[in-house]
Amino acid sequence: MYKILIVEDDMAIAKSIKNCLSGWNYETEFITDFKDVIAEFIRFQPHLVLLDISLPFFNGYHWCSEIRKLSKVPIIFISSMSDSMNIIMAVNMGGDDFISKPFDLNILVAKVQALIRRTYSFGGTMDIIEHNGVVLNLNNATIEYENNKIELTKNEFKILQILLENVGKAIPRDVIMTRLWESDSYIDDNTLTVNVTRLRKKLSDAGICDFVKTKKGIGYVVE
Repeated sequence: MYKILIVEDDMAIAKSIKNCLSGWNYETEFITDFKDVIAEFIRFQPHLVLLDISLPFFNGYHWCSEIRKLSKVPIIFISSMSDSMNIIMAVNMGGDDFISKPFDLNILVAKVQALIRRTYSFGGTMDIIEHNGVVLNLNNATIEYENNKIELTKNEFKILQILLENVGKAIPRDVIMTRLWESDSYIDDNTLTVNVTRLRKKLSDAGICDFVKTKKGIGYVVE
């Protein structure tokens, strides 16, 4: 089931969109706390965002820009501010489509379906993995945590990706090494230890302590 996040401060419109899209078997949520839209985006990990321009605290352009730092998820702007300048601004900020208010819900559904079909018909996946506030960006091999951005090496990135894809499950060292070999990275047991040590130091320096844990006799785990 595809997930859609509605960022709309008119609750009547937000609920109307939610009810309509739910009828088409989409999992939908709408924002109620407009101070930190990104926190909700990371938690929900939507496949598509419907975004108004005029919002409390920060406008839709701001949140579009913030989302684009993390993800290529499709964004449709929905706004009564539909003059050519705002439409151009929406596209330049990273929007994929624009719907003018007032709008027909059938047109909204058609645009949502078309954009999701184009984006995910070839097995597209999410661009980020989040756990306990730690965001791993799959596009550029970086971590973001409390406004800190951490650059990872290829091996560090793959190790953390494997662990975050299996939160709570201890991954054997040989499984991790095999995955790294498959990505054309030369790695043996000693090299794995060095890479995990470096990864832990980077995480610790950013305030992320005891994130990658050792399971004695098995391997590593993120809990």
